Amino acid sequence: MSITLVTGGARSGKSNFAEDYIQTFDGTVGYIATAEPFDEGMKDRIKKHIAQRPDVWPTFECYKMISPEIQEIGLTCQTVLLDCITVMVTNLMFDEQDDWTTISRDKINQIEQSILLEVDTLVSELKTHQMNAVLVTNEVGAGIVPENRLARVFRDIAGRVNQRLAQQVDEVYFVVSGIPMKIK
Repeated sequence: MSITLVTGGARSGKSNFAEDYIQTFDGTVGYIATAEPFDEGMKDRIKKHIAQRPDVWPTFECYKMISPEIQEIGLTCQTVLLDCITVMVTNLMFDEQDDWTTISRDKINQIEQSILLEVDTLVSELKTHQMNAVLVTNEVGAGIVPENRLARVFRDIAGRVNQRLAQQVDEVYFVVSGIPMKIK
């Protein structure tokens, strides 16, 4: 059993690498898609992701309370690919709050703790079911400081989620321009 985190910037080749890498494991792959098709751009991204992955991978669409999904996936699959953690974080943030301009620091901290618990539960469930897993996430903190509060809060929460995951998983790859580099 091995859990791998794949990170990198937007359009860095993370998903392509993750899809190739997951096929090095034995057994059937279950795919967890965390995106919600909320606009035309996201619908197009989802369509492209579906087209590039093997048809034989059963897809499970969810971004919260993933434990029951992991249990269901474990009935037929030995390996799971989750794409993507940062989309999951975004969805969880917007489930909790609509107005990010006036939100209190205490409420932000509460939301972050809830998201970290969701991530910890995901990793724990993967370990309990002895599943090989590849988790895809975005590195969002390598650029300039975002101008608006929502973007800064998102960057901070996503960064701490990525740190937490990197501590808990067996391997971490950073993908740049389609080239993966093993960093753990």
